[in-house]
Amino acid sequence: MDPIDAALAALGLQSKPNYTQTAMEYRIDRSTLSRRHCNIAGSKADGYESQSFLTNQQSNMLITYINKLTKQSLPPTVAILENFA
Repeated sequence: MDPIDAALAALGLQSKPNYTQTAMEYRIDRSTLSRRHCNIAGSKADGYESQSFLTNQQSNMLITYINKLTKQSLPPTVAILENFA
């Protein structure tokens, strides 16, 4: 578990969140902790996923299909990949 996730879990158990103490305890930035706790900012992974054209499952399926074609000596062209995506 990442330190930020552990700190967010600890904040969830507090009746009145103490960002400064929790940030020092888990050695993370106080402002990052408060923004994440108040849902003002998200994680980088969430940001990358929201900008992605394909979901992780779709990407994995596409990679599996490309590997299958490549093993058959039929590597797909860029145009074919664009159509699949």
